[in-house]
Amino acid sequence: MGPALCLVSAACFGAMAIFGKFAYDAGVSPAALLLVRFSLAAALLGVVLLLRPGLRRAEPGEHRAVPTGRVLATAIALGAVGYAAQAGLFFSALRLMDASLLSLILYTYPVLVTVAAVLLGRDRLTPGRTVALLGASAGTLLVLLGAGAVSFHPVGALLAFGSAVTYTVYILVADTVVHRLPPVVLSALVMTGAAGTLDAGAVLTGGVDLGFRPPGWFWLACIAVVSTVLAMLTFFAGLRRTGPSTAAILSTFEPVVTTALAALTLGESLSTVQLAGGALVLTSVAVLQVRPTRKQDREAPAAARDDAAAPTAVAS
Repeated sequence: MGPALCLVSAACFGAMAIFGKFAYDAGVSPAALLLVRFSLAAALLGVVLLLRPGLRRAEPGEHRAVPTGRVLATAIALGAVGYAAQAGLFFSALRLMDASLLSLILYTYPVLVTVAAVLLGRDRLTPGRTVALLGASAGTLLVLLGAGAVSFHPVGALLAFGSAVTYTVYILVADTVVHRLPPVVLSALVMTGAAGTLDAGAVLTGGVDLGFRPPGWFWLACIAVVSTVLAMLTFFAGLRRTGPSTAAILSTFEPVVTTALAALTLGESLSTVQLAGGALVLTSVAVLQVRPTRKQDREAPAAARDDAAAPTAVAS
């Protein structure tokens, strides 16, 4: 279930660049896009939690300690600092450079996440994971480079790489609290934090222009509902089941979705190179789901499940 949730999340995030292009065509500015996106997403998640109180609690069979103030503050900071900054860098870069090159630079983050997770002792760089990471990265390169010539903007490239670094930190920090809060609660706190930062920024800068054409509101709603709320819920649920490295590698499916949607909606054709790259990404995803067969490898997950079922001490 974990890998499937990560793939759904990647598909939802993959549609965001298409929605964003259409929103820009309707006269939406990056500041307005971010403000409406996070404010609407926070409101929607709040309504979901009000209508479905059960989503505030742990899933059946799980034992989760009552979250401390530190855990709640970390979740809000994930949105107020991490997600708001990452999205701001991404959409600012999107105005300066081609989407394909932006995605290529952004997707250095799976490598950054995996390396950082290994250095922090959170993950093992097994031979299978190494092959999957290399294969997924190579497939992503083929998908994006197969689009043909792209323009290069130094400032845009710098913003794109900053977005990748910020997202790396975001994933690693999220992994420390994702087991302490239900996915919907965590997503709501993240969205609220991001909306708070952007609302404060709008006040300090004299407001945001919301006088764009009606189609702009439709595309913003798509970004908020599909590429934010649904994408966030499935990502956190998948991250909780797979760990940061696997979640990051599976997310490389996102540019494949973006390229396919661009072909359908913007008239871009898929080349043979792009199709080969997409197949390589999907093959890497399949490799990640191969279960270990050695006895000690089968016993390790069982032990981990037993440990997860034990009550967790509340941090001071």
